[in-house]
Amino acid sequence: MVPALLVALAGSAAAQPMTHMHGDSAARAPVFVASSGKPFAALMDDAMAVMDDGMRRAPMDGRPEHDFVTMMLPHHQGAVDMARAVLLHTQDPELRNLALGIIAEQQNEINVMRAWLARHGQDEEKTK
Repeated sequence: MVPALLVALAGSAAAQPMTHMHGDSAARAPVFVASSGKPFAALMDDAMAVMDDGMRRAPMDGRPEHDFVTMMLPHHQGAVDMARAVLLHTQDPELRNLALGIIAEQQNEINVMRAWLARHGQDEEKTK
């Protein structure tokens, strides 16, 4: 049996000061937990709920580039979470390889987006 994996949302964007957020920022953000003790469908529902919540909470400042990146972080993390869920529930080598590739590529893109945010933080003047 595979031990549970705790996977938090991509966090660097959530730690930034925010000028505007979608939804209720006061409620605690949900966390995805990949566990072999849950049915696959429940894991997928959980991953989608965490991703949707993260996208709604994305800190927006009106710059399309910034807003795109802050919303794509939880979207990409959702793909990682879904791939981890399928790894717990399949032995199909082709799908396992696909899931591992998704995890690697999406994590790389998450790192690129975090680096972009570090260089283009919210303190910059808005560009139009």
